[in-house]
Amino acid sequence: MCQAAQATAMNLSNCFSCETQQYLKEYKCILEKMVEKINSACLNNSISYNFIAQMLPHHAAAIEMSEELLEYSDNRELVCICKNIICEQKKSINDMLCIQEGSARFCSSGKCLAEYSCATQKILQNMFSKMRCAAETDCIECNFLREMIPHHEGAVCMSENLLKYDICPGLVPIARSIITNQKRGICEMKRLCRELKCL
Repeated sequence: MCQAAQATAMNLSNCFSCETQQYLKEYKCILEKMVEKINSACLNNSISYNFIAQMLPHHAAAIEMSEELLEYSDNRELVCICKNIICEQKKSINDMLCIQEGSARFCSSGKCLAEYSCATQKILQNMFSKMRCAAETDCIECNFLREMIPHHEGAVCMSENLLKYDICPGLVPIARSIITNQKRGICEMKRLCRELKCL
């Protein structure tokens, strides 16, 4: 974001309620922690292992963001969405941790690893950019939805990219579940965006 745009965003956020400003501050902290952990993840020559290494902090951030939203909102539909995110992504984290060590044995060819890594990097950078540049208003619920939709879209794209390759068999149902659950979540959040007139 250019300096002029950053200054404009800062001036706008100063007009928000103290509660919204605190929410946005906490959100940005969670986001940057996620970016740093994903970018510094220890990777090797296994696509399966690398996917897990980068998806774990991705999921952890979604849980933190959802738990944060629950402290600020009592919107029944959004509370339900957040509780589903927390439940589903905790299960996914547990499932990935169970196979992480074994997944390292599924080595990938140099060509496949390079293709996968290049596509994943593009997906991640696009997701980081959209989450950092999500429009901010004084409505915490709308802010969360605009932030979480690209987060979910990133997970879907990462999982779809993963399934193009020969990977650890135990990771296939996990990736498919991520796609199914998060596509459903995206639809629910976009519908709620329209109802709340966030778009």
